[in-house]
Amino acid sequence: MKMRSFKTSGVPIRVAAAGFTLVELVAVLIVVGILAIFVTPHFFDRQTYDARTGYDTSLSMLRYAQKVAIAQHAKVFVVFNGNAASLCFDLACGSHVLTPTNAQAEFVLPTGASGTTFYFNALGKPFRASDIEPNSNFAKTTFVLPDGGRTITIEAETGYVH
Repeated sequence: MKMRSFKTSGVPIRVAAAGFTLVELVAVLIVVGILAIFVTPHFFDRQTYDARTGYDTSLSMLRYAQKVAIAQHAKVFVVFNGNAASLCFDLACGSHVLTPTNAQAEFVLPTGASGTTFYFNALGKPFRASDIEPNSNFAKTTFVLPDGGRTITIEAETGYVH
């Protein structure tokens, strides 16, 4: 910043000049322009946000299924039907798992995603619907979501969902 000197009654007083230089203003405009070119398309592309929402919802509902199975000491089935999945206490989905807001625990899968019905036992371990405990044919399962390569993996021994 430039400093200007003024003399009043023989004593110099220094006052800072207010404002920006032309170079500073042009530099800020260039940076804002570059950000506008690269960042604004992301704000208007809703598919990216919808895909992330579908992934996060699917992941959290699968984790919720395992937690309910452990807390209720009961089997919790993840039943896939078309483009949705339901959390139920039986294979026929006669008794739905409820969310904390007392709604049925169901979630819509991202377009093109599908899965095979399985359940978490009272210890949180995943089993195929046709398995008879304690023998599990459930192998580490990975769901590849069609939104650009996001995956949800369920570990065979622990049921860890990530």
